[in-house]
Amino acid sequence: MENSITACDIEALGSAARKALAYLQTVGSRPVAPSTSAVRNLAQFDEPLPEAPTDTFCVIDLLDRIGSPGTVATAGGRFFGFVNGAALPVSVAATWIASSWDQNAALRVMSPTAAALEDVALGWVRDRLGLPPESGGAVVTGATMANFTGLAAARHALLERSGWDVENDGMFGAPRLTVVVGEEAHASLLKALGLLGLGRRRVIRVPVDEQGRMRADRMPALDDRTIVCIQAGNVNSGAFDPAAEICRRAREAGAWVHVDGAFGLWAAASPKYRHLTAGFDLADSWAADGHKWPNVGYDCGIAIVRNAAAMRAAMAISAAYFTPGELREPSHYTPEMSRRARGVELWASLRSLGRQGLAELIERTCRHARRFAEGLRAAGHEILNEVVINQVLVSFGEPAVTRAIIAKVQSEGTCWCGGTEWHGRPAMRISVSSWATTEEDVEMSLSAIRRIAEESRR
Repeated sequence: MENSITACDIEALGSAARKALAYLQTVGSRPVAPSTSAVRNLAQFDEPLPEAPTDTFCVIDLLDRIGSPGTVATAGGRFFGFVNGAALPVSVAATWIASSWDQNAALRVMSPTAAALEDVALGWVRDRLGLPPESGGAVVTGATMANFTGLAAARHALLERSGWDVENDGMFGAPRLTVVVGEEAHASLLKALGLLGLGRRRVIRVPVDEQGRMRADRMPALDDRTIVCIQAGNVNSGAFDPAAEICRRAREAGAWVHVDGAFGLWAAASPKYRHLTAGFDLADSWAADGHKWPNVGYDCGIAIVRNAAAMRAAMAISAAYFTPGELREPSHYTPEMSRRARGVELWASLRSLGRQGLAELIERTCRHARRFAEGLRAAGHEILNEVVINQVLVSFGEPAVTRAIIAKVQSEGTCWCGGTEWHGRPAMRISVSSWATTEEDVEMSLSAIRRIAEESRR
C-alpha cells in the first residue's frame, strides 16, 4: 500500500522544522518584545479565506516570515513576565513527535501510548510534589482548568454528603456550599469558581499578612460544606499560605482544602525549598502548571485529587459507543473528551530532567531572582517582598515613575518585566522561571533596568 504522505509533504515538514530551529537559535539575541512594525505587519494575516488551496510551502513561509517577528521572545532567557517558563528543548521535540502521532488522548483504546505516558507522568508528579500515590490525576490545559477540576471534585464530594447529585441535578436548589479564599486569591481560581456555579463574589475573603499569606487566625468557622482555597506561591510575592494550620482546622470540621499551586507547589521537588510546602500534602486537591517550572510547553496543567472516586464522579461520562476498560480512562478524570496527548511533553520533560535536574532548575531560577533583588536594592531601589522563591517586586519611588520605568523596560527590549499592584502601590514584578535564563541574561537585564531607572530619575 502506498504511503499517504508525499515527498512534497515530507519536504514541507522539513522546511517547517528548519524554520523552527532557526527561530530557536536566534531568539536569545533579538529584542524580547516585537517591534512596532512587526506587530503592524500581522495585519497581513487578516484576509478573506482563499477560494483555492494554497501551496503548503507558501503557508509555512507566510507563518514564519510574518508570524515569527511578531512573537514575544518567551523562548529566550530574558522574559520575566507572568511566571512564564520557556519550553525545554526536549519538550519541543516531544511536541513535534506527539503532533506527528496525531493521537486523541480521550480514551486508552484511542491511544495506549498517550494513556501510558500520562499515567507515568502523573505518578512522577505525585512523587515529586509529595502527594498521595493513590490520588486521582489529570493532565489539563493549565492551572485554570486544574483548579476547575479539583474544585469540581470538591463540589461533588461535599454535595454528595448532603444527598445531592450535582452532576445530574445541577446547582438549582442544591444545599449551600461556602467557599473561603484569601484576599490575594488568583484570578484563575475565581474564574474556576464562576464556571462551576459557585460564584466569583459569593466567597468569604480572609485577610492576608504583608506578604499575601492567608491569616489562619482570621479564618471563619468551617463545616462539612466548606471549600477552603489556599495558595502555594502568591503570584506577586511568591509567599505560601500556612497550610498545616489551615488543613488541621479544615479536617476537624470536615471541610475540603484545595491548593492553587500553579508554580509554588513545585518547590516540593527541591531539597532547598521543600520546607515552604510543609502541610500542603494534607489538602484534598491540588492544581499545578507544567508550563511554569518544569518548563513543559504550553497547554499543560496538572490536577491531583486525593479522593480519586470523587474526581471520577465529577468528570466521568457515559456513551453507547465505548466501554471503559479496567485501567484509568483519561476522559473520566478531565473536563475534555477529545484532547491532544499533552501528557507526552510532561513525561519527556520530567524524564529528561530527572529528580536532580528538576530540583536544580528550581534552585537556579530562584538564585537568579535573589540576584535581581540584590542588584536592584544595591542601586537604591525598594524591594517590596521577601524573596522566598522566584518572585521579585520592586518600586522605583513615585507611582508615575515606577509605571514609566516598567513601560520603558518593556519597549527597550533587553528584557521584559511585568507591572502589578502590591498593597496599593504600583510595582515591577520580576518572575524568573525559565531554564534558558543564564547569569549573563540576569546581569544584562539588571544593567538595562538600572540604566533606565537612572535615566528616568534624571
